[in-house]
Formats: sequence, structure tokens, C-alpha cells
Amino acid sequence: MDDPSRFARLNAIKLAALVREHFGDDQPEGVGPVPSDFPGGAALMLGRDAWVLLADRPARALGHALAWALRQGAAQLHLVAEEGTGTLARRAAGFSLPISVWHAEGRTLLPAVAEPLPEPPSVPEAHRQWETVIAAAGAEPHEEFGVLSGEVAGLEVCRVVDDPFTGAVRLEVGVGAHDREAFQMLHGDRPTEEALAEVVRAVLQHRLHDTTGHPLSRLAQERLLRRRVVAEPALIQASSAVMIAPPIPRPNLKDPVPCLALANIAGDPTVVVCTTGVDLDAVPYVVDARLALGVVPCVVVMPRRDALDVQRLLAETLDPPAIIVPVD
Repeated sequence: MDDPSRFARLNAIKLAALVREHFGDDQPEGVGPVPSDFPGGAALMLGRDAWVLLADRPARALGHALAWALRQGAAQLHLVAEEGTGTLARRAAGFSLPISVWHAEGRTLLPAVAEPLPEPPSVPEAHRQWETVIAAAGAEPHEEFGVLSGEVAGLEVCRVVDDPFTGAVRLEVGVGAHDREAFQMLHGDRPTEEALAEVVRAVLQHRLHDTTGHPLSRLAQERLLRRRVVAEPALIQASSAVMIAPPIPRPNLKDPVPCLALANIAGDPTVVVCTTGVDLDAVPYVVDARLALGVVPCVVVMPRRDALDVQRLLAETLDPPAIIVPVD
């Protein structure tokens, strides 16, 4: 088994070496690096500059690194990573604290170039014929990065796909790719609308009324929260709210990822970022949401138990700040 403490030591050595190589003979006189523990990488303070090496999922680690730097009283944050630096650079520009992002190439640090948001493709017209079937079965049609799916209380239960062999368009029923494949093997001869309606009824029971901790009740909790905000906009002092596609594609259905809505609050269009659990990436996600929608006012909605001081600190560091809105 890999030894986490060994990797932590190696990351600390690597960061110290990169910083030393970067400054060469120009390192501030009389100021030595002060290393610190940082899960998933390494960190050190050099004077009032915070340096953080992001080794584990760097594109989703900006919030964690920024929280650490702010707690150290840093005047500037330097992020070092070997991948994901384009995303980091794009999001780093949305904060009031100066943040430099460096791409590590061997022993050299290169300034990272911000990647633009991806252009979302449109849903193919041939796929749209399934919208009425999805709605008739009780699911909510939803478009996201060229994919037409059906959701029940925020959980995807079906998706329109092209058959990889014949090219035919079909509606697959199930939660996630493996579930859809298994469902197709077991129930491929059943009428699609009938099969989907049965799944909708089962999922709805778990999503809205389950108290046993069934897996279907735990998945995509942030999207269930968004569904509640859309149905009850007064929860966030809004007069209306609609679901919005994300600024970047979701990697899968299982990992929690913030999701978006667009609300009218006091007459102003407002970005709504919904998140559950203590996800420190939710606030950096605001930067992408603002860019995608061209809207600046923003609220980050989360369960009250998750609205920790660190989330408020990060939200206040956005430029301009966002507002954390806890809900019961």
C-alpha cells in the first residue's frame, strides 16, 4: 500500500526545490521557506507569499489552497501544478487576492495560460424527439453540453444516445452508464416509456421520502437542492429561478459538482450556485458561472450545516464578493 506520509514528504521536497530554482539567487535575503502540511500536495510560506503544490486533482483544489493561504495571512498566492493549470488560471483571475498559477515542467515553472470556457454543443435535432417521451413518463427533460437527459428530483434517470454500432438514436433508462447498460440487457424488450415511468416512480420515492439512506437518496444532493430552489425561490429571497446548464461538463453522475440556476433577486439577474457538503471548490466555481452567464451578482446556496466560516471567507475574497445563503 502507498504510504501517504512518504508522498507528503516527497511533495514538500519537490515544492521547496521548485521555489528555490524559480528564485535562484534572487530569493529574499534573510527569509527562508516555512513548510506546512497540505493534504494532496505541499505548501510553504516565503515571507508573505504562499506557495502551494497541487498534486491531487489540481483543477478542483483552488478553494482549498486559497483557504490555507488566507489563514496564513498571505499577501499573494502562488499555485504550482503539472496539470489543470489552464482552469486554475481562469478561476484565479476572479479573486481579489493576487494569485499566480505556475505550470511545473520538470524543474522549471512556467506562467500558466488561462483556458477559455468550452463552447457547449447543441443537442442534435434527432435527439429532441424523445423530449415528449421523457416528460410523459414523469421525468424532467434537461439539456447539458449536447446531451438530452431526464431527471427526477435532480437525479438523471435516462439519457438519449446514439447506438455506437448502428448510429440509431435511442433512449437509455438508468442512473449512470453502467446502470443504463444493465437495464438495457434485462429489459430491452419493454416499451421505453413504460420502463422509464416505472423507474421514475421508484426514484421519486427514494429522492423525496427516503429516510433509510438509500444510495438514490444520496446521489446528486446539490441538484436536489437546486430543484428545491427552483420550486421555492423565496428560500433565497428570489421571485423566480430557473435551472441553467453548467459552465463545464460534469465528469460523471456520482461525484458531487456544484450546479447552477439563474434567479431574479430584487429585480436583478443573479447567478445561483448550489452545493452540498463542505466543497471548497464551490466558490471558485462562481468565477466560471459568472463568465458563462455574463452575470455578476451571485449567491452560493448550501445546507445550513455546510455554511462554515471558511466558505464565507472564500466568498468574500471573490471580486466582487458572492453571498453565502444557508437553507434549512
